[in-house]
Amino acid sequence: MMIPVEGHPNLYRDEKTGAIINCDENAYSQYVNSIINRQNQKQEIESLKSEVNEIKTLLKELINETRRSWIRDY
Repeated sequence: MMIPVEGHPNLYRDEKTGAIINCDENAYSQYVNSIINRQNQKQEIESLKSEVNEIKTLLKELINETRRSWIRDY
């Protein structure tokens, strides 16, 4: 059985364990959404890191080709 905690409309005490349970569904939804948003941000950051590394690789290849071309011309 859950016993309401005085002065806290969303908190209940579990009679068997004494644990305080927060039953605020809005707060839980916000918490879950914040976790999803953090995961999405991490994925976006990893994607951007990958793209930057690809650009760096392509730039290095371009520089090397330009150097080779320059050496052949002289």
